[in-house]
Amino acid sequence: MLVYQDLLSGDELLSDSFPYKEIQNGVLWEVEGKWVVTGCVDVDIGANPSQEGGEDDEGVDDQAAKVVDIVDTFRLQEQPAFDKKTFLGCMKKFIKNLTEILPEEEKAEFKKNVEAAVKWILSKLNDFQFFVGESMKDDATYVLAYYKEGRSDPTFIYFKHALKEVKC
Repeated sequence: MLVYQDLLSGDELLSDSFPYKEIQNGVLWEVEGKWVVTGCVDVDIGANPSQEGGEDDEGVDDQAAKVVDIVDTFRLQEQPAFDKKTFLGCMKKFIKNLTEILPEEEKAEFKKNVEAAVKWILSKLNDFQFFVGESMKDDATYVLAYYKEGRSDPTFIYFKHALKEVKC
């Protein structure tokens, strides 16, 4: 199994259990998330509680919750939405910090294509939710989520160059 860690924070953000598609000249990964139910699930075992002396609800606390699989699995923490000016400031800082630690062979490709990717994100800025890893470091990589037209499950956007592949 492969896990993808944030180069800036070390947080686990994704795994190969969630297939991705490269977009924006390979700078971004697009990953489909799904709404899932976690926790206690009601199972009908075919018993008749009234005949067996039981009540319908014997004080069982149903802890079922509907969550997005990627957010739940990697304990992503939602951040407040950005306005254009704040987002651009964060992106400048992110690009600078990431470029400093990228291997030389990746720097040129990243610098060449990241501007177009950021412009694409800006064109949809109001549609995005923003997440960071569980450490909630303020200089970490952002994971973005939005709902494509007609879809009820979110699509997540990752900066490919900000992820380090780790074998488990």
